[in-house]
Amino acid sequence: MKFALSAVAAAFLLTGHVAAEPFADWLDGVRAEALANGVGRSALDAALRDLEGPLPRVLELDRKQWKRDVTLDWYLNRVISDERVDRGREMGRRYRSLLTQVGETYGVQPRFILAIWGIETHYGKITGGFPVLGALATLAFDGRRQDFFRGELLEALSIMERERMEPASMLGSWAGAMGQSQFMPTSFSNFAQDYDGDGQRDIWTTEADVFASIAHYLKRHGWRDDITWGRGVKLPPAFDPDLIGLDVTRTIPEWQELGVRRVDGTDLPTRALAASVVAPDYPDGDAFLVYENFRVTLTYNRSSFYATAVGILSDRIARGL
Repeated sequence: MKFALSAVAAAFLLTGHVAAEPFADWLDGVRAEALANGVGRSALDAALRDLEGPLPRVLELDRKQWKRDVTLDWYLNRVISDERVDRGREMGRRYRSLLTQVGETYGVQPRFILAIWGIETHYGKITGGFPVLGALATLAFDGRRQDFFRGELLEALSIMERERMEPASMLGSWAGAMGQSQFMPTSFSNFAQDYDGDGQRDIWTTEADVFASIAHYLKRHGWRDDITWGRGVKLPPAFDPDLIGLDVTRTIPEWQELGVRRVDGTDLPTRALAASVVAPDYPDGDAFLVYENFRVTLTYNRSSFYATAVGILSDRIARGL
């Protein structure tokens, strides 16, 4: 797939300025760096031959990120629909045996694998149609985090050769996240799994590899299968807002002493787990008491809205399994 606009035209239309370096010259630098990293010349020729300039749609989406204020309720209503819950339960039943095996292998409860799979790609239905190399090249050339995306582009080129992939088959999101698990290239290299043992780490079409890759990622970041993610709570009147946030940690009994209760007003569990209060829209909106697994989920997507949605969706899916 070739880019529709030149680098100069795309940069001017979307940003009002012209990039300091022509795209072709910049791409020569990427090629040289990839060669120095051990990527073969023939693989690079196949990967880079159609890259003529930035993808305008990628730049447009990058510029739009979080340009409006949203509440947690707005986000949860958008992400956790009844249809997504029902679909998660259906997938849980369909893949019960496989999910159980993966969960036991990696020490991650299947409902959380399902929740991440569901939020990331609607259980594999929406994985993104952007060419990963083109999207990463666009953002590395003229994005907000150019160094980050250049590193991801170089890793993607290594993956293409190492995994014997055709460039056209490397599809993903506009930001370069790949497959049903939406791994960036460095996450793919570090955490993707060949669970079915066919010699390929296929996070695009093989559910066994998708589930194992998500579980392996979580486990490597400290996931515990003996605890949940957290729970909704009710804060007492005049609760000290300085106690809200992940930088404040108390045990559950200590939060009980401070007046925090379950949503229905009953006592909190007595287990002395470290926990934090998250309340993005305080004093309005819901509050949550979250545990270490919530922090692990944040490594997948550094948004408290996202981590809360994963936890709530996992709870709702589990109630129907």
